[in-house]
Amino acid sequence: MAAVPVGSNDLRAEEISKIVTGFALQSYKLKPLCTISTSNAWRESYYQETAAELTGGTSSSVRGIPRLAAFPYGEVTWTKQSSYLEKYGMEGVISWEDEKTDNIPVMARTMERVGRAVARAVDIQIEDTLNTNTSVNTLAITAGNEWNSATVANRDPIQNLLDAKALIGIDNYDVNDGSGRIVLNENDYAALLGNSKIISNPTFKAADIVANGVVGEIVGLKIIVSNTVTVSRAYLVKDKAAMTWQEALPLTVETIVDPMIKKTVRAGEIGVVQVTNPEAICRISNTRA
Repeated sequence: MAAVPVGSNDLRAEEISKIVTGFALQSYKLKPLCTISTSNAWRESYYQETAAELTGGTSSSVRGIPRLAAFPYGEVTWTKQSSYLEKYGMEGVISWEDEKTDNIPVMARTMERVGRAVARAVDIQIEDTLNTNTSVNTLAITAGNEWNSATVANRDPIQNLLDAKALIGIDNYDVNDGSGRIVLNENDYAALLGNSKIISNPTFKAADIVANGVVGEIVGLKIIVSNTVTVSRAYLVKDKAAMTWQEALPLTVETIVDPMIKKTVRAGEIGVVQVTNPEAICRISNTRA
């Protein structure tokens, strides 16, 4: 690249791109749970393996095969799933006069909001997929036993989390190795943290530094708080194992400069979330009354 003088448009554009990307990366809460896979097609397909263990079928047991008898036959099956990539984007326009003379830091605020808009849209789509997928494990808290139940004695989030871990463990996914993430919104987090069984539990730890929404840990699960999560929902997810983000364009920022008139800050990405291992997820419902 040819040398450029200090204060040139090229240098300012690069700085803006880094700042917007930095804001966006801090805003993602659910996307970091996904394995990132590069895509070069608009339609992406994958094969979802049937979770049920192989059996020998009726009158053909895996156990107790008689001498000289034929072995029972088992066949692994897969279901083909397909999804289309989507484009996410946002741009903001800052007039030359506003950048130079406004009392409000217009440029800084615009850069932050543009980056955050893209990150939030991606996370909303991931949460919607978690909320509607019919193949994930589900745990419904009985009415009257919600985390904010009027009857304090009925609140038992510790047991709910342990039951969710058990549902995933039965499907042979281990979340006791530090890979378990419990994802919930601010209201449900307040109800969770306000429970005496949580605060007094020896496994509870507050995060030393809040990063990517991780605010603490309980029963071996890192707690992630995000406003993109539906009220009265919580998700136990095995990190980097349950979902894949198929990405044709990573978060990219462009700065379009019209000298002495305006600057346009544009951020976008192209991708789609795929729930490749739904058994590595447990959707907990009715967390709030």
